[in-house]
Amino acid sequence: MKADITGTTLPVLQISLAPGESVIAEPGEFSWMSGNIQLNTTTQTAGARGLLSAIGRALGGGGLFMTEYTASGGPGMVAFAAKLPGSIHQVDVPTGHSYMIHKQGFLCATPGVQLAIGFQRQLGTGLFGGNGFIMQRLSGPTTAFVELGGESVIYDLRPGETLQVHPGHVGMFEDTVGFDIVLLRGIKNVIFGGDGLFIAKLTGPGRVWLQSLTVPGLAHAIAPYLPPPPGGAR
Repeated sequence: MKADITGTTLPVLQISLAPGESVIAEPGEFSWMSGNIQLNTTTQTAGARGLLSAIGRALGGGGLFMTEYTASGGPGMVAFAAKLPGSIHQVDVPTGHSYMIHKQGFLCATPGVQLAIGFQRQLGTGLFGGNGFIMQRLSGPTTAFVELGGESVIYDLRPGETLQVHPGHVGMFEDTVGFDIVLLRGIKNVIFGGDGLFIAKLTGPGRVWLQSLTVPGLAHAIAPYLPPPPGGAR
């Protein structure tokens, strides 16, 4: 397998596959592919060994079904375009290691990938569309590709070093990083600060990827320019 990431603001991931090689993504995620790519849509992949584990994967932000794209009869190519302005990151995950990624972050991966719900906390409908704060656990062995919104800022935290982040800007972090959601300190900060009730607390050691663009933030920015729905209420 050979992967090329093209572009800047709206990048495209192009994966060249040798005969018989596959990548796994959610159904309908591909943008274009060569004519000899064969598709197989199933629940029994990405770590799911039954219906319940597939449902658990779906609750974590992944799909109930996943599609395998396989090169048949010769080399093939499949491309995945970013859905939002941002960046695409290659993540090599060895056996026994994992990454936590935001729930819309998984783009595709080689066979061996395991996706499951890794963290869930109900923080209210305003911030996260009624689903609370959810992160997926990405395990291997696999080579995976993760999409982050806007610009990516990377921090390598030392043991015990702490970073406090608005939850929506947490894109991905290594499994060695401690993670929790805590209340913002100070009643005046909560009432008048405009930053919400909760912040994410990340504690090293390990690498953290933050994203500058969040889906709720983008929706809030463009909402004044959208036509009102029938009936007049937005």
